Amino acid sequence: MRNPNRIAIVTGGLSGMGRAIASRLARDGTVVFIGARRGADPELTRGLTGQFGDRIGFDRLDVRDSQSCEGFVGRVLDAYGRIDILVNAAGVYEEAPVSGHPDRIWDDTIDTNLTGTFKMIRAVMPSMMRQKWGRIVNLASVAAHQGMADNAAYCASKAGLLGLGRCVALEGAAAGVTCNSVSPTWVETEMLKKFIDDEVAQGAPRSEVVARYEASNPQGKLVQPEEVAELVAYLTSEAARAVTMADYQVNAGSLW
Repeated sequence: MRNPNRIAIVTGGLSGMGRAIASRLARDGTVVFIGARRGADPELTRGLTGQFGDRIGFDRLDVRDSQSCEGFVGRVLDAYGRIDILVNAAGVYEEAPVSGHPDRIWDDTIDTNLTGTFKMIRAVMPSMMRQKWGRIVNLASVAAHQGMADNAAYCASKAGLLGLGRCVALEGAAAGVTCNSVSPTWVETEMLKKFIDDEVAQGAPRSEVVARYEASNPQGKLVQPEEVAELVAYLTSEAARAVTMADYQVNAGSLW
């Protein structure tokens, strides 16, 4: 499953699953460019640079903005002449009931999770089609398959990724470009840890909050970012040539 000398872009790669994916690809010899709204934040990039050196690079990227996406992709193409792998891991999560749902939450969620993914794919597709090789993986969610109260924007954005991915897979198939999605349940990321901290700040015992999240799936253990990264490493490899137009749940047996 190694991808030596491949060039990859990972959006949202400074934390959580994106960071684990970027690290996994770089460990296999892939040159990885991480795009994030925070750009090359030294507090977040230092560990990756120390581990992987010039096999990993950073630049500011706002996937909501077409010019930002096109500029980021253009700089990678100027530097290396090709983009082989795109992993769309940038995402936001904020809850609100449908009744009285703020436009801000809806717009930012759809623009980041769904439209931002589309804009990145649109930017890399021409070069992948020309070189007759490409791997695209979108980070969706079990929320693409199941609903939950107060999560209309998030569920809609993630469900939209499945339809988008099927269309991209069909358009890219004859040129050797695959497109798949990965749909995790709760993963032990910085975002989940913040949710736990927020509940603890309101007076809930930490041990009880953590136990409740762990009990949310039948395995009774939170999914780790590195487990998601292992699946992405396979989907972006030469071995996954015929694997396309599909969604793979990393759900530990849970519906959500």
